[in-house]
Amino acid sequence: MIDHFLQELSSGHHTIWFFIVGIILLSYLLEDLAIVTAASLAAQDKLPISLAMIAIAFGIITGDAGLYYLGLIARKVRYLRYKALKNPYFKWLRNRLNNNAFLNIFVIRFIPGLRTVGFTMSGFFLIPLPVFLSAVIFATTLWTGVVFSVVYYFGTRAWVQTAQYQWLLIPIAAGVLLIMNRIVRRSISRELL
Repeated sequence: MIDHFLQELSSGHHTIWFFIVGIILLSYLLEDLAIVTAASLAAQDKLPISLAMIAIAFGIITGDAGLYYLGLIARKVRYLRYKALKNPYFKWLRNRLNNNAFLNIFVIRFIPGLRTVGFTMSGFFLIPLPVFLSAVIFATTLWTGVVFSVVYYFGTRAWVQTAQYQWLLIPIAAGVLLIMNRIVRRSISRELL
């Protein structure tokens, strides 16, 4: 039975759907790893570029929208609203996020560690959904396009295609992105302190 399933999976269009669903689910956990994986699959001609990009964008944007709606739901909890009103930092954060909301949400997308809090607070502070989604879509398209293009470029080079270890592109690229995220997070933390 398992052999039959594996044969069906590797025999055509089922594989593409498996990859698409896998990329979407992976983007909910680790966005950068999902981008790298999709670009690597596209570079190896296992997934069309257009479907890889659509899967990434769908996963990231729906994940961000989920955080926004989580903030809307949290707003309905009386205890959380009370805590927000009593906390002086929440007022400052609300004013900061509401002033030029598009730009703030756009910037939050690129700062590791702020996405979850920033997007949840966007829902909690009732940032208009069209403003939130337009900022998220624009920033996601930009970030995904850059990372995907770089990984795809290296993945399609002849020396990578002929190497038996071409699968190493995924962990190496993901590691580089992780290191870059940590450097950015530390530099931002130092500026805030």
